[in-house]
Amino acid sequence: MLAVIKKHLARIIIGLVVVLVFLVHVVRLWGLELPLIGNLEAIIYDTRLRLTMPRTVDPRIVILDIDEKSLAEKEKGGEGRWPWPRDRLALLLDVLFDKYGVAIAGFDVVFAERDESSGIRVLERLSERELREVPQYHSVLKQLKPFLEYDDILARKMKGRPVVMGYIFLEEDSATARKKGMLPAPIFTSKSFVGRTIRTTSWGGYTANLGVLQKAAASAGHFNSWTDDDGIVRRVPMLAEHNGAFFEPLSLAMVRVLLGSPEVKALSPDTALSRRGYPDLEWLNVGSLRIPVDDTASALVPYRGHKGSFKYISIVDVLNERVDAAELKGKIVLVGTTAPGLLDLRATPVGSVYPGVEVHANMIAGMLDGNIKQRPPYVLGAEFTLLLVSGLAMALLLPFLGPLVSTLITVVALLLVLVTNVAVFHYGHLVLPLAAGLVMILALFTLNMAYGFFIEARGMRQITGLFGQYVPPELVDKMAANPEQFNMAPRAEELSVLFSDVRGFTTISESLTPEDLAVYINEYLTTMSLAIRERHRGTLDKYIGDAIMAFWGAPVADAEHAKNAVLAALDMQSEAKALNEKFKAKGWPTFKIGIGVNSGTMRVGDMGSKIRKAYTVMGDAVNLGSRLEGITKQYGADIIIGEGTKSRISGFVCREVDRVRVKGKDEPVAIYQPLGLEGAVDRAKLDEIKIWNQALRLYRARDWDMAELQLLNLRKMTADGGLYDEFLERIGRLRANPPGADWDGVWKFETK
Repeated sequence: MLAVIKKHLARIIIGLVVVLVFLVHVVRLWGLELPLIGNLEAIIYDTRLRLTMPRTVDPRIVILDIDEKSLAEKEKGGEGRWPWPRDRLALLLDVLFDKYGVAIAGFDVVFAERDESSGIRVLERLSERELREVPQYHSVLKQLKPFLEYDDILARKMKGRPVVMGYIFLEEDSATARKKGMLPAPIFTSKSFVGRTIRTTSWGGYTANLGVLQKAAASAGHFNSWTDDDGIVRRVPMLAEHNGAFFEPLSLAMVRVLLGSPEVKALSPDTALSRRGYPDLEWLNVGSLRIPVDDTASALVPYRGHKGSFKYISIVDVLNERVDAAELKGKIVLVGTTAPGLLDLRATPVGSVYPGVEVHANMIAGMLDGNIKQRPPYVLGAEFTLLLVSGLAMALLLPFLGPLVSTLITVVALLLVLVTNVAVFHYGHLVLPLAAGLVMILALFTLNMAYGFFIEARGMRQITGLFGQYVPPELVDKMAANPEQFNMAPRAEELSVLFSDVRGFTTISESLTPEDLAVYINEYLTTMSLAIRERHRGTLDKYIGDAIMAFWGAPVADAEHAKNAVLAALDMQSEAKALNEKFKAKGWPTFKIGIGVNSGTMRVGDMGSKIRKAYTVMGDAVNLGSRLEGITKQYGADIIIGEGTKSRISGFVCREVDRVRVKGKDEPVAIYQPLGLEGAVDRAKLDEIKIWNQALRLYRARDWDMAELQLLNLRKMTADGGLYDEFLERIGRLRANPPGADWDGVWKFETK
C-alpha cells in the first residue's frame, strides 16, 4: 500500500495544491482572486436564470409604452416628440384612475424641468413689460393662469392618488455633483444603522423631480440599476446612499404604496455571523413581504422571461381611451419607454436590448411573489465547505483510478453538483456559487488524466527531447512509436556524412555590417538546414561558423543513407543559386559552397566531456568526408563524394575526379563529382564527361601531350573549367619533374 501511495504521491500533492488555490480564491486570502472564475460565475448565473424563468406574461402589471406610435406627429395619431405638455399627463392620470380604475401608477421618467409649453412665461413677461399698464390684460391673465400652469395641473391630478415618481442618482463626486430637483424622504438615515456594518452603493448627485410634483406624489423611487463588470444588469440597489441617507428604488416605492406604505425594516443575520465580518443586513421587510439583499444591499432581478413578459399598451391609445377597460382595471401601471431614441434600453441576462421599465416590472412582480433570488453572505461558507469536501475526495481518489472509472466518477460528480445547484436555485430561490466547484473538479480530472498520459508517454517525450533538435519531426514520431529501440549510447553503424563550407566567408563577412551579417548567415544556415533535415531526412550534427555537418542512417536506420546524402548535397547547391539571387538583389555578396560526402562505418552516439556532450559521429570515414569538402576548391567542384558513397548509390550521373591520398590516410581513394540524376543531365554534359574520362586515362598513362590536348579541348567547352585547370597545371609540373616508375596516378594532399 505504501508503495502505491508513493507512486502517486506527486499527483496527490499537485491535486491538493489545486484544491488549496481554489479555497484561497473563495475566501480572497491575500487578495487572491481568479478573475475568470468571476466571469464564468456570471455566465452560469445567467444560464440558470434562463433555464428556470417561467416565460409567462404577468397579468398584474401593465406597461404604458411611450413607443414610436405615441411619438408620431398628431396628424398621424401620436402626441409628438417627448416631453409632452404636462396637461396631457394630467389628463392621462384622470383617464387611468377615473375611467380605467388602475391600482397604482409609476413613472419611469423624470420631470426635472418646468413645463413652459403653454406660453405662460411669455404672457407673464408681457404683463411685466409691454402690457403692464393694461388692467384688462392682467385680469384675463389671472383668470387664465391656473389653466396654463401645467406643472401645477399635473400636481393637482397626482394629489391623493397612488402615483409614484421616478428619479436618478448620478455617480459624481459629492462636492461638485449636480443636484437637481427634490428628493423624496429617505427610508433610512445613517442613525438607523449605528453600530452595524452596512455596505451599499453611494451616489454623489441626482436628477429628481420638480418640488411641486414631488410633494404631490404618493412616493418616489430611484430607477438606478447595478451594472456588473461585463455590462449586464442583474441587480437593483434596494438602498442607495446619498449624504448619509438611504433611498429606495422605484419598484419598492410602488410596492409600499400598493400595500399602504408600511415601514421598511432592515433585518440582520445571526449575530454570531455578524461578528465574523458578515454585513448586518440580509433582508428588507415590507409589511408581510421579505426582500433578500446581497452584501451591497442590492436585490437580484427575477426576470420572468425575454422582452414582453408584461403587457405593453401604447400610451397614446390610453390617452384617447381606445383600450378596453378590463385590460387596465386594478392593474399596476408603469409609464416607460421602449423607443430607441429615448435611451432606456439595457443589456440583461435575457436580452442585450431590454427596456429599463421592464426591469422595474420584474422587481415588482418578484417582491409580490416572494421569488427574488437570495445570495446571502453565508453562501461563502457553503462554497468553501463544498470545495473542501469534493476537492479532497477527488484529489485523494482519482490518482488510484483508471481513466474510465475516473471519467465516470467525474461525470457523476459534475451532474450531482449541477442538478443540486439548479434545484436549490429554482425551488429554494438560493444562489449558490457554482463556477469554482465546476472548474476545480474539471481541473483535478484534467490534471490526473494529463499526468497519467505524460507518465505513460515518458519515452516519447525523452525521444523528442533527445533527438528533436537533430532530426525531422516525422522521424521523431517514428522513433516515439518504439522509444525502447532508440538511445544515445555510442555504437558502430554504416552511415553517410556530409560537410559543407562557404568559400571565402571571411571576405564576405568583412563586407557586411554586423547586423546584415547576422541576417546573411541565418538565412544561409536555415535554407541549407531545411534541405538536409526536412526534405532529405538528415540528422543535423552541428554548425561550425558557416560550416554545416550532418549525417544519415542514425538515430533512425536508413537503407538509402548514401542516396539521401547525395540528393541533399545537390539540393543545397540548387538552393544556393536561388539564395544568391536574393542576396544579389539586396546588394550583398554572393557565395559558393563546397560539399563533401562520404559513407562508411562510423561511431555514432552521445559523445563529449562531462561538461558538454553532443549526439555526433566519429571515425576515419567521417574524417575523410571532412577532407573531401576541403579539396572541392582544389578541383573547382561544388560536390565531391568518396568511393564509399559512390558504391552505394545508383541512378546518378557521376564522373570520377581523381584518386587521392588525403592527409592522415595512406590508402588511396577514388573521388567523384555527382552532376545530377540520370535523365536530368543534358547531352552536352554527358559528352563532356566522355572526353574527360579519356583525358583522365591518358593522364594516368603518362601520355601528357594527348592528355593536355584533351584538357584544352574541354577547357574550351565550358566556362567553369576549374577541374581542367587543376590537371593542366599538374601536367606541367609532372613534365618538369617526371614521377618514378612506381607512380600509380594517385595525387597526395599534404594539407587538410
